[in-house]
Amino acid sequence: CARRACAAARVPARVPNQLPTAPPAAMADEGLPASSDAASAIVVSVSPPTIDFSLHARNRAAVVDNLKRFGGATVPEKAVILVQGGVAETRDDTDHEPLFRQESNFHYLFGVREPDCFGAIDVATGAATLFIPRLPDVYATWMGDILPPAHFQAAYGVDTVLFVDELDAALTAMAPTVLYTLRGLNSDSGNYAKEAAFDGIEKHRVDNGLLYEAVVEARVIKSADELALLRYVNAVTCDAHMAVMAHCRPGLLEYQLESLFRHWCYYHGGARNMSYTCICGTGKNGATLHYGHAGAPNDKRVEDGDMCLFDMGCEYHCYASDVTCSFPANGVFTKDQRLIYEAVLAAQRAVLDALKPGVKWTDMHALAYETALTALRDGGLLVGDVDEMMRANLGAVLMPHGLGHFMGIDTHDCGGYPRGAARDPRDGFKSLRTVREVRAGMVLTVEPGIYFIDHLLKGAMADADKARFFDAAVLARFWVEGGKSFGGVRLEDDVIVTEDGCENMTIAPRTVEEVEAVCAGRVVERLAIAAYKARADAPVYGGALELAAAARKSKK
Repeated sequence: CARRACAAARVPARVPNQLPTAPPAAMADEGLPASSDAASAIVVSVSPPTIDFSLHARNRAAVVDNLKRFGGATVPEKAVILVQGGVAETRDDTDHEPLFRQESNFHYLFGVREPDCFGAIDVATGAATLFIPRLPDVYATWMGDILPPAHFQAAYGVDTVLFVDELDAALTAMAPTVLYTLRGLNSDSGNYAKEAAFDGIEKHRVDNGLLYEAVVEARVIKSADELALLRYVNAVTCDAHMAVMAHCRPGLLEYQLESLFRHWCYYHGGARNMSYTCICGTGKNGATLHYGHAGAPNDKRVEDGDMCLFDMGCEYHCYASDVTCSFPANGVFTKDQRLIYEAVLAAQRAVLDALKPGVKWTDMHALAYETALTALRDGGLLVGDVDEMMRANLGAVLMPHGLGHFMGIDTHDCGGYPRGAARDPRDGFKSLRTVREVRAGMVLTVEPGIYFIDHLLKGAMADADKARFFDAAVLARFWVEGGKSFGGVRLEDDVIVTEDGCENMTIAPRTVEEVEAVCAGRVVERLAIAAYKARADAPVYGGALELAAAARKSKK
């Protein structure tokens, strides 16, 4: 295609199944700064941080404070919090052990990597005791040295380490007036948190109704330590997305691009785990919100003219990232692709501009709908009055999911629906993962999208109240019932709510200009994108300024 011929003058031809190689000196083009020389297609500008486990001591203190605040006079002296970590499991009836990942609430409190542990916290003093499994001698043959309790005490910064088989005796010696255990409903999954259990717990008075709220409310507001980890893992994810965009070519398979993302995150960022199953939807698959599952394993061949929707994120020390980039498979937007893309971008920017403490997340969702509908009306896909479209809830046809969610140790982090919060029954709104008023210290994703989903559009076109807003001739360029579909566009950034606005941790190509430059190899590093965003005439969101300053300093 014309784009490939043009790009060939700048970037060496690459065989589709090869990893990206270094381009020649990057060229300043289209207002974007030239990238510095790189050892690979994307400059590695991150390095894995050393974990300071005192962050978990501070997490424990936050939970104890919440417990006392929520429980008030009902929290007695000599109360003890007891939590149970994740259990090492095998697959079905085999002896295959999937890679263990710690249960999230236990990780928040203790940061322990190993399975089959318990943790106790003295509510009065904050003293923490970790209980580890007593391993048989044969463990050393297969799994490595059996480390003593003193190792775990030093590594995890707890006060005492005992064995799990000493748990009953240790608690008996503590003589707690009450054991607070963790039980509560996760509003995202509909599952209950796992409550600690051991032989002998029946000897103690147990309260399982207060601790869950104390933990969840602590997790909703991130500490400075947690924010540092979230910024790091976001940087790794953004670099990996740019590597994928630079490497994407028609003819590749979706899973080849997924594999590149996973490789980049682990090889360069030390991120062994993904935050969730990678979504690598091209063409029609971009209209499937959670494409990439076992039944649809990112296995379509990328075709010229496809729009790519890649929703991928890695985690580090169990802290997540969740970023979605959308771009044309051949690197150059068509007029129709640009219409949909820039409508989504306008919706995202409207929310980022409005997001600050005190706003309601439901209002941000409505703002995204209104902005996207206005852009589509101005672009000719929709006709009529936008206020009437909002009353007809037309936005839910094109964006049936919620605007975003909390993010932290889990991709869909807990706390979206506190006690007494009601879910909005309207389509689209009912998919919101939180209805809270926004507060400083929250971390949220902002991820508007537009999708051409067959059954939703079929239903809308059969509904006179909604069908009247579509220009049928224009719609036919994007969707035909039971046949072709444009797919979808989603843009997802991870933001920290600050005292007066928000900081966007996601430094990724967002404008059409940026996306095409990254796809062509003209911009090959996140710092160059940040420098562009920091121009006086360009929108700036939070972390771009810091990165741009670093980019300027590195060139001196």
